[in-house]
Order: sequence, then structure tokens, then C-alpha cells
Amino acid sequence: MKLKFVIDKKYDKKFVNKKYLNLFNDRYKTSMKYLELSKKLYQKSWDEINDQFSKYIEKGTGYKWFYKEYKCVLSVIHSGMSNWGYKPIIIRSWKENPYSMRRITAHELILSHYFEIYKRHYKKEGLTEGQVWALAEISAFALTSLSKDVKKWWPWNTGYYTNHNYPHIVKLQNQLKKPFLELSFDDYIKKGIKLVKKYPEMWPTYAKRKKEKN
Repeated sequence: MKLKFVIDKKYDKKFVNKKYLNLFNDRYKTSMKYLELSKKLYQKSWDEINDQFSKYIEKGTGYKWFYKEYKCVLSVIHSGMSNWGYKPIIIRSWKENPYSMRRITAHELILSHYFEIYKRHYKKEGLTEGQVWALAEISAFALTSLSKDVKKWWPWNTGYYTNHNYPHIVKLQNQLKKPFLELSFDDYIKKGIKLVKKYPEMWPTYAKRKKEKN
């Protein structure tokens, strides 16, 4: 698997709220040279770990990447987004340190990989997309922290942290830490599927919606 960083205003714009369109357009008008620089620096940094990371994920999950090339669109608005198994493309923020950006970039790639695994091999389980997303997120946290391999790629950030933007998945995340360390990845997936069925309200925006209702 190879990851290529690209600038794609049209794709980036698909996920922009209308109230931010002026800001979005202004940034593309005034910051193109910085986008180009970020693309160059990100690519150089990622290329240093691409092959090792690619092999690590194939070995750790037991599944080869489903595409030879993935694209990472540099966004002037979004910090990170994964394509949920529909295309080999992710989104990452354009203004990060080229080295510290690695872990979240890896995280987004793993989300896409997990969705592909589920859709091709476990779809009959009948989970909602929100439930698959929760399991994909948790798997990404595990695969980017609970192995000694990752420490050489982002040694400053290897914690299996739970103080993230999705507090509603933390209980399940903690339940799946031990299975990740002790089971094969397929058995880990099966364990996750069994547990997540107890959590019907799994969606990236659920925590925010719940707060607004209260």
C-alpha cells in the first residue's frame, strides 16, 4: 500500500458546512503555496514509514490492504476524516507538524481498512454503520498504540488514550483492550461485534446530540 498526499478542493468541499464556505474559499485563494508545502513535507515524512506501517497492518489484522494506493486530501477545514470503505481516500488537516501528523493519518487509514474488512467478511452480522464506526475507531486506537512497533513511528504519542472526542465509546474501548492483546484479530472483531450490539447509539455525533438534548 502506498499513501499519496494530494490537494483536491472539490473533494474537500463536499464535507464543508455552508456557513464555512466563505472561509473555505478564502483559504484556498490565499494559502495554496502553504498547501503545496504541506503536501511535500507530509509526503516526505510519511514515505519514511509507509512500507513498514503497511506491512504492520497486514500482519496485525491478517488482511492485505484492499487497494494498492490510497489518497490523503489535505483539508483547510477538517482535521481528519476517513472514507467508510467506499473509496481509498482519507482527509487530513493541512497545518500540522509533518511528523506528529503521522499517528492520526495512520488512524484514518485503519478506519477505512476496518470498514473494508467488515463489509467484505462480516456484513451478515447486521451492524449499523455507527456500530461499525465505533469498532473501527477502537481498533485504530489499539493498532496505533498497543504494539511496540508503533513506538518508532510516533514515539511521543503512543498511549491508548480515552480522553478523545468520543466519550460514548470509551466503555467499549476499555472492554476491548484485553481482547486485542490476547486474541487473533478476527476473534477480536467477533468479540467487538458481540459487545457493540449492546450499544445501539453509536455514531460520531451522538455525544454532541446527547449534550444538546440535555
